[in-house]
Amino acid sequence: MSTPPSMDSSPDSSAPKPTRIAPIPTLDTQFFWDAADRSAFVGQQCGDCRAFRFPPAPMCPSCNSLNTQIVELSGRGRVISWIKPIHPPAFGFKEPPTVAVIELDEGTRFVSNIVGIAFEDVRLNLPVEVCFDATMGKHQVPVFRPRSAS
Repeated sequence: MSTPPSMDSSPDSSAPKPTRIAPIPTLDTQFFWDAADRSAFVGQQCGDCRAFRFPPAPMCPSCNSLNTQIVELSGRGRVISWIKPIHPPAFGFKEPPTVAVIELDEGTRFVSNIVGIAFEDVRLNLPVEVCFDATMGKHQVPVFRPRSAS
């Protein structure tokens, strides 16, 4: 009698499963989350005045143009504010995450998590770069880690 194949034949099936909930895309943000699933960090830029914008919107707040372009962002920025939410506990995280406002090199601000550094070591203007964390449902979200000195 043969043994039935495993239900999960992926090579990393022993890896811990992500507990972070998956993003909930809207019509305006679908492009962003699709790119994140490919480990790409993208944003909107006005096709007329070239202004970057976040959060995504159908119209440029600078010139009111509907000419929107999706462009790859540098993924680099600096920390301008951070906090560690304690109560209530952050759902989907084993430890309280470090939540930060990142000013991207493109000039827009992005709220995300900082990983790879202790909360006590985060500082104003800390240079960071994007990386991606897995979520439930095999999706990814952009998070930031300290930029290497090189």
